[in-house]
Amino acid sequence: MKKQKGKGKEKEKKAESELYRNDWFFADSGDFVTLTEISAAGKYGTFPNERPIEEYINKGVVVINKPAGPTSHEVAAFVRDILEVHVAGHSGSLDPGVTGVQPVMVGKATRAVAALRLSGKEYICLMKLQRAVPEKMIRSTAAEFAGDVYQMPPVRSAVKRALRLRRIYYIDILEIQDTYVLMRVGCEAGTYIRKLCHDIGLALGVGAQMQELVRSKAGPFTDSKPVTLQELKDAYVIWKENGDESLLRELILPMESSFSQLPRFVVRDSAVDALCSGAFLARPGIIGYSSNLKKGDLAAVFSQKGEIISLSVALMTPEEIAESENGFVAKPKAVLMEKGIYPTVWKNKSARENCSISAAQE
Repeated sequence: MKKQKGKGKEKEKKAESELYRNDWFFADSGDFVTLTEISAAGKYGTFPNERPIEEYINKGVVVINKPAGPTSHEVAAFVRDILEVHVAGHSGSLDPGVTGVQPVMVGKATRAVAALRLSGKEYICLMKLQRAVPEKMIRSTAAEFAGDVYQMPPVRSAVKRALRLRRIYYIDILEIQDTYVLMRVGCEAGTYIRKLCHDIGLALGVGAQMQELVRSKAGPFTDSKPVTLQELKDAYVIWKENGDESLLRELILPMESSFSQLPRFVVRDSAVDALCSGAFLARPGIIGYSSNLKKGDLAAVFSQKGEIISLSVALMTPEEIAESENGFVAKPKAVLMEKGIYPTVWKNKSARENCSISAAQE
């Protein structure tokens, strides 16, 4: 009986984790449907870029250019110590020898780690073949690996060794020189590029190994403007010693930038505080939504000023939202905004859970 109960909990935990797995990064973001005019001129809340610097840091993300050597956990610890915050978390492990994009969530932004950790990734990989192979064969064989692939995690890994399915979105061969192949790989979170190289080598009949690996994208974050640990340290010292926070604001992004790959809802000011208390989002409380939303998807719920309120599970399709005037549109999964920033306008539990009484008053 206990064993069955344990299996049930394990299955529930896996389903919970998979909810955060998203690849909107590789998909069409769709259009945003506005039901009523969005106004950001209200007196409540703050635009993310205009938060006071202490709050800005504690609700921030730093896209670190991870150097070779330290682990991802160590990089997050370095950021935590540099910014003198209590907590910082990374969005997906990189081996010590791997470099590139390593988003680090700071302070209260660590609540968003789960959504970013399981978002799609992109890598630049240098693969070495055991012997030369015609270029045409290399390109055609690599192309066959685009799609769903089965992988067994290596013996030394942080996850349970079990055969699992991962999706390769694209493999672009950038350059071939002798036995060296440079390629760009877009893939689902949890894909082992070292294993992919090994399997391509087997398919070619010559064997292959990963020589170097750089992560170029993680969810919505790219390597267009990565931050070194030294740059972050310098910016923090400049602020502390001279009061100049401009450079620090350039290097740290608002945590809201972590959710640009997700479908979204924008809600009325009158619905915000109820949502911060864990209320379901009701149809009268929303003023806009992403057209590519699907029932069961994880969606980001924003205020009219662009503040992240929660991560919620969609309960309606876009068509159902358009045709409905009432009903629950989404249920909360993780509340990210504190209570008290927006006024409490609901008077009882029913109004709080519906969010419709206050919305109808506007």
